[in-house]
Amino acid sequence: MNGAIRQAHRWLAIIFTTTVIANFVAMALGQPPAWIVYSPLLPLFLLMFSGLYMFALPYVGGRRHGRRAEG
Repeated sequence: MNGAIRQAHRWLAIIFTTTVIANFVAMALGQPPAWIVYSPLLPLFLLMFSGLYMFALPYVGGRRHGRRAEG
C-alpha cells in the first residue's frame, strides 16, 4: 500500500504542476475562468494528505514493529 501511495503522490505532483502552469498561462491571456483558477486546489489537498501520511510513516511504523537495536 505504501508503494501505491508514493506513486499516487508522484502523479499528483505532476498534475498539480501542470494545473499551476495552466493557471499562469490563462492569467497571461486575460481573466481566466474560475474553474482554472481553483483547479490546483484539489491536487494540492490530496498532495498534503499523502505527504502527511508518508511523513508519519517512520514514526508510526517504528512503534508498531518494535524498537530497533541501537548499535
